[in-house]
Formats: sequence, structure tokens, C-alpha cells
Amino acid sequence: MKAIGYISSLPADHADALFAFEAADPVPGPRDLLVRIKAISVNPVDTKVRMRRQGTAEAPVILGWDAAGVVEAVGPEAAGFAVGDEVYYAGSLTRPGTNAELHLVDARIAARKPRTLSFAEAAALPLTALTAYEGLFDRLKLARGTADDRDVLLIVGAAGGVGSMAVQLARRLTSATIIGTASRPESAAWVKELGADHVADHAQPLSAELKRLGFPDAHLIFSLTGTAGHWTELVEALRPQGTICVIDDPETLDAKLLKLKSGALAWEFMFTRSMFETEDMAAQHLILSEVAGLVDEGLLRTTLGAHFGPITPENLKRAHLALESGRSIGKIVLEGW
Repeated sequence: MKAIGYISSLPADHADALFAFEAADPVPGPRDLLVRIKAISVNPVDTKVRMRRQGTAEAPVILGWDAAGVVEAVGPEAAGFAVGDEVYYAGSLTRPGTNAELHLVDARIAARKPRTLSFAEAAALPLTALTAYEGLFDRLKLARGTADDRDVLLIVGAAGGVGSMAVQLARRLTSATIIGTASRPESAAWVKELGADHVADHAQPLSAELKRLGFPDAHLIFSLTGTAGHWTELVEALRPQGTICVIDDPETLDAKLLKLKSGALAWEFMFTRSMFETEDMAAQHLILSEVAGLVDEGLLRTTLGAHFGPITPENLKRAHLALESGRSIGKIVLEGW
């Protein structure tokens, strides 16, 4: 099969940062689906792993986690799927990635793709939908339905891939007041279009921005980017006994700042369930199935922000550079070989 990978961590614009090569076709295990990849999306985790993990000439690292494709083979214990099913999923950090023509995924973390979306549109969703859903409902314990319309949810970095899904899920599934942050007119417009009640400028002190919008604090804060730089402001903006959920990689955080407010700090890492094969690993199948249903009902939209063309080393490097710039809106998708 064709695959795209790398040997050494190099800048994304280096000629050998990502290259095409031939690899053996993977063989499915008992719980696996063998999927022919139709489209992928690129995430910040791709760029981070590229700079941390090394390969060899015999085994280049294959990146990529988000994918949509067609099932070609089904392991004997992979219940609920059949050859020919169109699926989407976010894969596992512990296995080769989706930047290849054929890919293995545990059936417990895959689901049938939304019927109303193309492969490219569907590939934009899994990783960010899972991260947003788990962050909102598993970590922040945001109340679904109209159970608590007093919740004020602050989403920091709401124009990115995870933020775009978090705004939509909170809008459709809860009665919280949603404040998304963005620092440019075009990203602020995107956040409002997705359903945020208010947009704050994260280039300004966040506690002051909340007050400008008429809110003394936020009960729940979902920090998706720049957590280290915003940390003191996040704590200042937090309602007493509230929770901050973090998904990025700050080197240090002074958790003691939360003590006076009895504030809670939660981490969301979408790969935890697949990495440790937790007992509730199949929850990701259920989440993706629910998301697909919401999409097909017209309640959620794809967060595809840019289509970079076919899956080639050149287009993948361009996607990595765009993500590393920190200025991309929505998800970057590549489609076809």
C-alpha cells in the first residue's frame, strides 16, 4: 500500500519532513476493521508527534488519526460492522496512523459515518468531536438538556477544530450560556455562526472580557489553547467551585491558585480510552454514533475549514505548516490518493 511518513523530526517545510513510500498491507486482528482510507484531516497532535517521535528507514512513522473510509475486512470479534460499511474514527496513538491507503482500527472506537456527509466532510469530525464531547460532558460534567440554564461556559480558542465542535455540542445539547473566544474578526464571526452567545477576545485579559460582556465569572472553562499564558486569568474568571478543563500541553500550571475558589482542574485526552483499552472504550463508538445522528438530523455541521486536495507529502506538509501557524480556522482535510 501507499503510505506517507518520516524518519527524523524535521521542520514541516523540509524536503524530508514527510515522504511517500510503500508499506505492507496491514492484517486485521480479532477486534479490528481494515479500512480503505478515502479522506483524512490533520490535527495539532500530528505536528506534535512529528517533532517527538522518531522512525527508522525500515519503519518510518506514519502519522494521522482522523479518517473516513470503507471497511474492507472485519475481524471475528469486531461486532456491528460489515465489509462495505462507510466509517469514520480518530484511531489510536499506539498504532500506525491514517496517512496510508489501508488502516487498522479497533471497532470499539469507530462508527458509521454520517450519511449526509462526504468522506472529506466526515473526516473533519472524529477527533475534535470526541475531544469536545468528552471535555464537556465527561470532564466538565456540563448538564445536558435544560437541567441547569444558569451554567456559563467559557471556551478558550473556540474557532479551532475542537472549539468549533464544542460550541455546537453545547448549543444543541445544553442550555448553557456559551462564551467563545477569538481574536480576529473572521474567527469571531465563525464562532458566532456556530452558536456562541458571545465572543470574547483572548488577546485581552479574559476576566475583564467576561465583565465587559456582563458576566462576573464562568462556572465552567474549557481551555483549548494557550492555557499557560492565560492561566492566572482563567483562575480569576472561574466561578467559586467551578471547573477548568485543559486539552493543550502547558509545561507547568500553578494548581494552588485554584485553592481559594475550591476550583477543580480536569484534563481531557481523547486517546486515553484507546491507549489503555479502558473498560468503557466503546463509549467512543457511541459518541461518534450520536454525533453522526445529530449531523444527519441537521443539528451539527462539519467543521471542515479548508480542503487541501489529495493525500500527498506536499499537501500534508502544507497542512502541518498551517496548523503550526496557529491561525487556521476549522479543520484541514485531504482527500483521495
